Formats: sequence, C-alpha cells, structure tokens
Amino acid sequence: MYEDIKKKFKELEEKLADPKAMSGPQKLAEIRKQYAEIKETAGMVLELEKISVRIEENKKIIKQEAGGELKEMAEEELSELEKKHEDLKNEIEIKLKPSDPRDKKNVIMEIRAGTGGDESALFAADLFRMYSRFAERQGWKTGILNSNRIGIGGFKEIIFEIKGKDVFGSLKYEGGTHRVQRVPETEKQGRVHTSTATVAVLAEAEEVDLVINSNDIRIDTFASSGPGGQSVNTTNSAIRITYLPTGLIVQCQDQKSQHQNKEKAMQILRSRLLEKAEEEKREKESAERKQQFGHGERSDKIRTYNFPQDRVTDHRIQETWHSITRIMDGEIGDIIKELKAKL
Repeated sequence: MYEDIKKKFKELEEKLADPKAMSGPQKLAEIRKQYAEIKETAGMVLELEKISVRIEENKKIIKQEAGGELKEMAEEELSELEKKHEDLKNEIEIKLKPSDPRDKKNVIMEIRAGTGGDESALFAADLFRMYSRFAERQGWKTGILNSNRIGIGGFKEIIFEIKGKDVFGSLKYEGGTHRVQRVPETEKQGRVHTSTATVAVLAEAEEVDLVINSNDIRIDTFASSGPGGQSVNTTNSAIRITYLPTGLIVQCQDQKSQHQNKEKAMQILRSRLLEKAEEEKREKESAERKQQFGHGERSDKIRTYNFPQDRVTDHRIQETWHSITRIMDGEIGDIIKELKAKL
C-alpha cells in the first residue's frame, strides 16, 4: 500500500517536470491537484520509513549491548520511536480513508439548549466557546449568523459559521446530543445536575451546490431582539425565510443590515437543504441511517462532560479524556483525531 503511494507521487513529480504537460492548462491543473493531494501523505510515508529504520537500529544496539549508558539511551529512544511510528501510521490510515467530497467545505454549526432549563442554555454557550476556541487554534474564522440569548449569558440557540481548511472533515463527527453533569451556577445546594445541548454540523452549501427557486420561498422582515424580547433594533433588519415545499423556517438577525441577514439566512437554508438531500441519499444506500442527533433527551447522547470526575467520554468509541477545563477551552484535537480514526 505504501509503495503504491510513493510510486504515484514519483509519477506525478515526473509529469510536472515534463514540458509536454505544460501544453495543456487543464491537464496541468489536474496533475497539480493530484500532486497536492498526495504530497502530504507521501511525506508521511517517507517519515514512517525513516522511523522504522531507526527502530531497527535501536533494537540492534539493545541486543548487542550487555548494559551501560548506550543501551539505556537506545531503550529510551526506542520507546519514543515506537509511539511516533504508531501515531504516524494511524494518521496515514486516516488520510487513506475514502474521502467525503464535503470534507474540504466550511461548516454551519447549530447549537441548541436541550433538557435542563437555564443550565442547558449555559452549556450551549460553553460548547459554542469550545468550538470557537478550537477554530481559533486552527487558524479558522468564526462568525455568528443567528442567536437567541437568555439573560444570564446562555443561548437557547446559536447558529454560526466556521471558515477555513478542511473544516467539515474535522468537525463532522461533533453532531449529536452532548450531555453535561455538573453543579450549575444557579444551584444553591451544590447538587450535580444533568443537562443536554444538541449540535448539528452542516457542510456549507454555495449557490452552485443547490439552486433554490425564488417561488419556493417567502421572506418576512422583523425587528431583531435581545434577551427577554427587548428590542435592540428599531428597523426591520431581521429576516425570516420560509421554504414553502416543506415549511422549513430559517431566520437571521445578527448581521448589521437586512441585506446581510438575508444573505446569511439563504446560506443556512441551502446548507440545511443540502444536508437533507445527503440524508436521503444515505437512506437509499443503507436501511440503517445514523441519526445525527435525537431529541435532546438525556438518553440520546454521543458525549458526556462530567465536571465532578474531570472527564469527557465519547460513547460512540468508548474513549475517555481528562482535564475537562482544557477541553472546554477548545483543546479537542485529540478527541477529533480518535473519532476520525475509529468512525
């Protein structure tokens, strides 16, 4: 398998160096695209081979040396090299998995409070911060499209976009019901409560991906509002779009103008319709479709954030991580890496 990757990479390098390839711009563009896609994986394969050679060298030293500092150093390095080898091998396997054409797309994430009252709304805000911090660490850009805040700082609903490299490929497994177990800020007696929030991850659909007939939508305007319904905008800049064939409603009020709200609302609508089309496609391919999330009930969960025990558990792969404060601050790279490898 690895030899095939190296062979393909070498063939593409030779084609790029061939002046004949320059004569056809379309052909050259295709070769460059293939080269860019395989270059990183080929580099990882070469690095894996170097590590394998060093592992064998250290094993030889350990076998030959009766004891002493040299053997001790070789044993220590061998342990590190074997871990690197395993990690790199897993990364290559992830790269070689059949790719989802949506993986390179930006995403629209929707987080909604589930069961648990105000505490679930506060948890929704915590999840939004977690994903925002993770996006920041990746060099991605985040923007709020629509939100419904509560007075104490939580969200009944927040919809936001994340733009960057391979965003959907990294975040697509985050969709589902997230459960939190902790003592809420509103709890005076120190009892641990269980609450939930649902997360939906939609690949951003552009106009070329999905064309919506103008006769199929109704657009209404209204004044945007803040917590408790208090008006924060005296003009009708907020937009509500109803997709008439299904009754699907999308609204946007967090942009500066009516035009921007309309543009973002259409973006959300396209992404939801594209996701629905993908679901229907998966239904045809498999009788058992994976539901992205249930109804926000405590039993419908993909992950639990247990604050008293300082742990986060993903129930789909039965893995647990500790240092919950670090994770809630956006350090979820290890979790995403495991999900990519096992799902």
